[in-house]
Amino acid sequence: MKKSLFKFLLSFAAMAFIVSCSSDDNNPDPGPVATCSDNIQNGDETGVDCGGSCGACEEPPVELSGDVTEDTELDASNEYTLTGAYIVKAGASLTIPAGTEIRASGGTAAFIGVERGAQIFINGTAAAPVIMTSDASSPAPGDWGGLVIAGDAPTNKGEDVLSEVGDLTYGGSTADDDSGSITYLRVEYTGATFSNDKEFNGVSLFGVGSGTTFEYVQSYNGGDDGIEFFGGTVSGNYLVSIGSGDDSIDFADGWTGTGSNWYIAGGAKAGIEGSNNGDNGDATPVTTTTLSNITVVGPVTEGALFFKEGGGNFSIDNFYASGVDLGVKVTDTDAPAGVRIEGGDLTITNIQFADTEAGFAVTDYAGMNQAFYTEGIATGAGNGAASPDWASGWTTGLDNSGSTTENLAGEVTGDVELDASIEYFLTSGFIVKEGGSLTIPAGTVIKASGGTAAFIGVERGAQIFINGTSDAPVVMTSSSETPAQGDWGGLVIAGDAPTNKGVDVTTEVGDLTYGGATADDDSGSITYLRVEYTGATFSNDKEFNGVSLFGVGSGTTFEYVQSYNGGDDGIEFFGGTVDGNYLVSIGSGDDSIDFADGWNGNGSNWYIAGGAKAGIEGSNNGDDGDATPVTTTTLSNITVVGPVTEGALFFKEGGGNFTITNFYTSGVDLGINVTGTDAEAAVRIEADALSIDPIQFDAPAMGFLNTNYAGLNLDFFVVGDNTGAGAGAAQPDWAADWTVGIE
Repeated sequence: MKKSLFKFLLSFAAMAFIVSCSSDDNNPDPGPVATCSDNIQNGDETGVDCGGSCGACEEPPVELSGDVTEDTELDASNEYTLTGAYIVKAGASLTIPAGTEIRASGGTAAFIGVERGAQIFINGTAAAPVIMTSDASSPAPGDWGGLVIAGDAPTNKGEDVLSEVGDLTYGGSTADDDSGSITYLRVEYTGATFSNDKEFNGVSLFGVGSGTTFEYVQSYNGGDDGIEFFGGTVSGNYLVSIGSGDDSIDFADGWTGTGSNWYIAGGAKAGIEGSNNGDNGDATPVTTTTLSNITVVGPVTEGALFFKEGGGNFSIDNFYASGVDLGVKVTDTDAPAGVRIEGGDLTITNIQFADTEAGFAVTDYAGMNQAFYTEGIATGAGNGAASPDWASGWTTGLDNSGSTTENLAGEVTGDVELDASIEYFLTSGFIVKEGGSLTIPAGTVIKASGGTAAFIGVERGAQIFINGTSDAPVVMTSSSETPAQGDWGGLVIAGDAPTNKGVDVTTEVGDLTYGGATADDDSGSITYLRVEYTGATFSNDKEFNGVSLFGVGSGTTFEYVQSYNGGDDGIEFFGGTVDGNYLVSIGSGDDSIDFADGWNGNGSNWYIAGGAKAGIEGSNNGDDGDATPVTTTTLSNITVVGPVTEGALFFKEGGGNFTITNFYTSGVDLGINVTGTDAEAAVRIEADALSIDPIQFDAPAMGFLNTNYAGLNLDFFVVGDNTGAGAGAAQPDWAADWTVGIE
C-alpha cells in the first residue's frame, strides 16, 4: 500500500485548525464567518482569510525523518522540513513529484538515504525541479548532509561495503541494479561533516547500477564534492556542479558508467577528479568511462581533471576548459596512474582552452606521453563557458556571459563556426581536417603566439569560410605587445587542383598533402581577411608566407585579402587554378605576391608596397622550367610601390605565359631579372609569352632603367599611363577601411 503524506496532513489539519472568527467592535456585522475547517473541506488546503480578520489558515511544514518502510509519495503542494536522517529502507520506495521543495536543518543529522534494494523516484521537470536545500535564513555550504544512494552494482571496494557517509551497505554483482530514477533535481548547501575526515557530497552514489536513471541533476554551493560516483555502473548525463567546496564531480572505486553534458564552475579543487582506488591503484574492476561534452570553468586549484590513485581508462571528447589548465597532476607516488597514461588509457580529444592567463601550461603531467590530449574546437556542455541551453529554468548560479577569449589549437573535424564576440588566441597548429569546415564571421580577431608552431591549416578536402566585410574584416595577427615579422606562421590552404609538382605532394610549410586533378576544387571562400606579422621559420630554408595556397581550385573564392609585415612572401600561389582579386601586400620580408608551380588562375586589383625583394615573383618550376602545366595567368590593375631590390616583376624559373594590363609602378623598375642560367624564361620572353601593356613608371630615380632584361625582345612591354589598382600609388578606394599600412 502506498502511503500518502498529503492525506495524513488533511486529517491532521481538520482536527487541529477549526477556528471561528468573532465580531470586531469596529465592525459589528462582519457577515457570514468562514472557518478554517470549512476552507479545508472545500479543498483549499493552503488556507484563506477567515472572515477577513483571523489571518490565513496556514499548515505547518511536514517533518521528514526516520525510516520509509513502504511505498511513499510526497505532495508538491506541501512544505517539507528534513530534520534528521530520512532513510528509504530495502523493499520500499520514495516518490518525489515535480515542484517539491525539501528544506533541511540539523547539519550532519539531516540527509536522505536510499538503502540497497530500495528505490527513489525524483520526477522533476525543467519548469518544476525538485529542490533539496537549506532551511537556514542565511544558507551556507555544509548546512545539511545531502542525498546518498546505495546500490548492488560492482565496485572495486568489494561487496557489502559500508558507505563512507550515511552508514549504508552497498556493492554487489548486479550491474543493472535499479535504484529508481532521478531527473531534474537540485541540491543546495550540502556537505555537512559526517566524521572528522568525511563530509557529505551533494549527491553520493555508492555502487548504483545501470538500471537507474540519473540526469538533469545540479549540486549548488556544497561544502564538499558536488556529485560523486563510488563504483557502480550508473551513467550520469546533464549534470551541473556550481561552487563546490572540494571537487565538482568525482568518480572512483571502479565506476564503469558513462557521462555526457557536464557543466562545472566555481569549484575549489578539481573540476573532475577521476580515480581508481585509494588503497590499490590497480584494483579491479578498473574505473572506466567515456565522457563527452564537458565544460569546466575556473579558477580551480587542481585543474580541469585530477587523474589520481591509479586513474583508470578514460576517453573524453569535446572538453571546454575556461580559465583553468588541464591539470592531470599525477604524483610521483601514484605509479599506476602514470603507467596508464603512458599506456594510452587516458585520451582527451578536442579540448579547448579559454581565458588563459600568463604562464598558462596545458598540463603539469611530466611523463613521456604528452600526446594523451588533442586540442581542438569544443562547445563543451553546449555553449562553452556560458550556461548551456539544456540547463535553463531548473538550475541556479550559472553564468550566461561565456568566455571573452578562447584558445585555438589542434584539429577541426566537423563543421565549426567561431564567434566574433570572442577574442581567439592561436597557440599551436590549428588544422581543418578533410571533411571538416571552419567558418570565421566578420569582425573576428585571432591573435597568434608560438612562432612556427602557430598556424592555421586547411587540408585537401576541407573548407574554410572567412566572411569578413569592409567595415569588419577578419584579422589574424600577433599576440605580442610589440609585434614583428615572423611572430607566427600564417594561413595555409591545400587543394586538389593541378600543379606541375605532381599529385599528393607535401606542402613546403605545414606538412599538408595537396595536388590532384580537380581544377574546380572548392576550398571555401575567403573575403576581407587581413593577416599580420606572419612568416615564422618552418625549417632552415623554409618560412611561412602570410597566405599560402597549394593546389587550390577555381571553386574557391579568394579576394579582399591583405598581408601586412610578413617575414617572407605576403601571398603565394603554388599551382592550382584559384583566382586572386583585390589583394594587398604591405611590408613583406621577401616577395610581396608570388605565384609558381603551374598556377593557372587570374588576378586583378593588386596593391603592393614596401616589400623587400620583388613586387611580384612569377615562375614555373624551380626544378624544371618547362614542367607542365605551365604557369599561365592574366593580371590586370596592378600597383607596385617601391623601393624593392628585384623590380616590379621577377620572371624566373621558366616564368610562364603572363598577360598583364594596367601595371602602375612607383619608384621601381620593371625588373624581370632573367639570369643566364634560366634559359626557359628567356625563351618564353623571346616568344612573346610575356606581355605587359600598358605599364607606367612613376617617380623614377636618377639612372632609372625600365627593365634590366638583356635579351633581344624589348617590346614585351608597352609604356602608357594607367591607374594601376585604382589610384596609382595611392590607396585604391576598394582598400579603404579594412587594410592597414597604405599611405
